Amino acid sequence: MARGKGLGKTIVLLFLVVILILIGLMWFDYLGVVNAKKIFAPVYKLFGLVPQTSVSITNNDPVLMSNLEDDRIEKRLEALEIRAQELDKREEELKKLEEQNLQISQELDDLRKSQEEREKTFNNTVKKYDDREVNIVQNAKNLTGMPPESAVAILNAMEDQDVIDTLRKVEEIAQEEGTMSMVAYWLSLMPADRVATIQRKMVSKPKTLE
Repeated sequence: MARGKGLGKTIVLLFLVVILILIGLMWFDYLGVVNAKKIFAPVYKLFGLVPQTSVSITNNDPVLMSNLEDDRIEKRLEALEIRAQELDKREEELKKLEEQNLQISQELDDLRKSQEEREKTFNNTVKKYDDREVNIVQNAKNLTGMPPESAVAILNAMEDQDVIDTLRKVEEIAQEEGTMSMVAYWLSLMPADRVATIQRKMVSKPKTLE
């Protein structure tokens, strides 16, 4: 009799344990800790309960992998954007440097043209002086070979500066050749006022290119 009572208690305890296990599973399933919704769906429906459907995402979850890949792509795009901005800034600096170089090149070109113009002007002046020097030499020789009256007539028709340069060249040629200069005699045949003007200019302006 006692043995039968003990067996009955054991069965009751086992039944209670099973019920507690089922209640525990149902509760954990409701909380989303375990997934036993298919087993307890009728019970949930009977009591009008909505179990927790969130599921922990593992490292191999496609959604998580997709999000990680999106993050990588976004970071790469940000890096590319920063790089593009740096390149744009460098391009702008290079453009400014190129403009400065062009400006310097233009200034140097203007200086070169100005220098060429000065050299051209100087060369023209030298050539003009050389040509005038040749003409003066030839004129001095021609006058020296003429009769004094004819030479004086030509001198009287010339500009004062031309007369001065010619007389100086006649004196120079005479000294080089060791001959007598005709300058003093020509001056004696010229009008006194013209002679005074010429001598005054010779003193105040010993030499000239004109």
